[in-house]
Amino acid sequence: MGLSAAAPLWGAPGLLLTIALHLALSLRPAQAWAPVHRDYCVLGAGPAGLQMAYFLQRAGRDYMVFERAPGPGSFFMRYPRHRKLISINKRYTGKTNAEFNLRHDWNSLLSHDPRLLFRHYSDAYYPDASDMVRYLSDFAERLGLHVLYNTTIAHVTLNKDRGAWNGHYFILTDHRGQAYQCSVLLVATGLSVPNQVDFPGSEYADGYESVSVDPKDFVGQNVLILGRGNSAFETAENIFSVTNFIHMLSRSRVRLSWATHYVGDLRAINNGLLDTYQLKSLDGLLESDLTDLAIVKDHQGKFHITLKLFMEAGNQSSDAIPLPQDDNDNFAMRVAYDRVIRCLGWKFDFSIFSKSLRLSSGSELSKKYPLVRASYESKGSRGLFILGTASHSVDYRKSAGGFIHGFRYTVRAVHRLLEQRHHGVAWPSTKHPITHLASAIIRRINEASGLYQMFSVLADVVLLKENATVFEYLEEFPMQMLAQLETITGKRARHGLFVINMEYGRNYSGPDKDVFFSDRSVGHMEDAWLSNFLHPVIYYYRHLPTEQEVRFRPVGWPLPRPWALHHVVEDFLTDWTAPVGHILPLRRFLENCLDTDLRSFYAESCFLFALTHQKLPPFCQQGYLRTQGLVGTESLRQHGVESGLLWDSAITGQRQGASEQQPGDHGPGGHPLAPGPPVSPFSSNKEEL
Repeated sequence: MGLSAAAPLWGAPGLLLTIALHLALSLRPAQAWAPVHRDYCVLGAGPAGLQMAYFLQRAGRDYMVFERAPGPGSFFMRYPRHRKLISINKRYTGKTNAEFNLRHDWNSLLSHDPRLLFRHYSDAYYPDASDMVRYLSDFAERLGLHVLYNTTIAHVTLNKDRGAWNGHYFILTDHRGQAYQCSVLLVATGLSVPNQVDFPGSEYADGYESVSVDPKDFVGQNVLILGRGNSAFETAENIFSVTNFIHMLSRSRVRLSWATHYVGDLRAINNGLLDTYQLKSLDGLLESDLTDLAIVKDHQGKFHITLKLFMEAGNQSSDAIPLPQDDNDNFAMRVAYDRVIRCLGWKFDFSIFSKSLRLSSGSELSKKYPLVRASYESKGSRGLFILGTASHSVDYRKSAGGFIHGFRYTVRAVHRLLEQRHHGVAWPSTKHPITHLASAIIRRINEASGLYQMFSVLADVVLLKENATVFEYLEEFPMQMLAQLETITGKRARHGLFVINMEYGRNYSGPDKDVFFSDRSVGHMEDAWLSNFLHPVIYYYRHLPTEQEVRFRPVGWPLPRPWALHHVVEDFLTDWTAPVGHILPLRRFLENCLDTDLRSFYAESCFLFALTHQKLPPFCQQGYLRTQGLVGTESLRQHGVESGLLWDSAITGQRQGASEQQPGDHGPGGHPLAPGPPVSPFSSNKEEL
């Protein structure tokens, strides 16, 4: 019956129907099927995307990186336009410690492969951008990272689903219509949209992204550059030797990186035009709000600067538009310009993200960067994280989070958070006896790169355990998330904690500061709290601060007021190993907080402490009382005799004859006589504890 029922399908009409169904199914668009699922989706194969891919790969997670270009690092294929990076490639430090050397290597990503250090890709202190492209390509290939190239994600939205851990999945649709479903979305697309200011005549400006980089195209010209950042000065540096003059216009004054200690401000490699301005060589800098201005093009193709309020509605010739010099013959920009170049920086591309993701709140800063928490998770969608340059809103104009040498560490922090949240893998830590606390802190402040580069953002945390006899050391935790430490790390802070941070002096940095003032350095440990340059600061809390305390911390403080605070005095060599100037004050601070003595002792001293103190130093508790390493000395034997705990060997020698007494015989005092000197309950080895 089954066969006869199926027979018509194999007749002439049935065969056609079968072929039609086969073709329909085979030609059915991919998006009609269920989307491809990945636990983790990473948007962008730039430095931040590849760094996250590395950590996911090492952890064995299900992930995919999506990149629109045919290779990684597409931003560096075109930018900076003049090809010289401002991230330093310091190949020599005089040190062999790899972690310390990363402090001064601003281009390498973190990996276990020593071949993947940028020092092997360029000898230049300021490398060429093409070297970065080559480095990122090798990084992805050698580590076998899962990157889907030539795939442009055109749209990202949410799909509500009660089965998801956060109540939704992220749906990514590429340019071919293929959909991908992700439990966690990690956006590492950087800043790619040029900033533009809309004012009358702004269309006449050439953009940094497209203007010629050939100096010959500017010979003998008057040039106006809009902007005052590194891209503007980089452009000026390329052409100021062949132009008649260059005027630079911006609403804010120049921010020099050596004054602000912020790597994103104007770097010395690009600021040659400052010399020509201050030495009166025709070039100049002006301050004005661009939105108040307008550009007028005359019939000769020259550009004139006027005020927006002078522009009248309607079509009229440029000759009829009033110019400021008509009323003020000393107007600074009364000269005509041959070229106007816009160099106003970049902002995040929000266009592909659905409004349901709520990435931006509309504030001034969030027009440039997505709105994220201190954990780099979006405030609008749980499970969406912003990585790399686009995450810089957390430490904008403060630390290095917008640059490779900073965000390689914030990416690692995000990965550690994800490991605890989704896989139950606690934040990496090490446990040590409390006697090792000072040495552990000294080692980190002298070596750690993450603390050094992400100052006031990432900090080490010491959790006190077992009535402060043991401590647990956690590295590079986001400081502003301190109240949530137990949830994020899987650790418990029940007995107090220390937070180790690097800070500049609070009144030392700023665009209006003279950071080269006389007596700017502090050299005496009693004045450590006045230190100006980057130096370690240790906070002690008896209890984990609450979210309210973190939120309403004092202005300018990275953390709430602690129970105790210690500044390690700044050091010209950034080498905090001076026994008197650095180590001794730190140890005394720790001892005061813990109400104990953290010094190391010989066993004889521990023995004396046991006889004279109710509370022994932790070193003696952990060694001496466990019969480890008591040194046998004559003075120690004498102490034992005087205390009645040991026999006097001289008296024992006088009683040699008594050794042949029968068991049960008693001496004059009625006590059993020992056959010889009693055996010491302590070890007889000669090593120190």
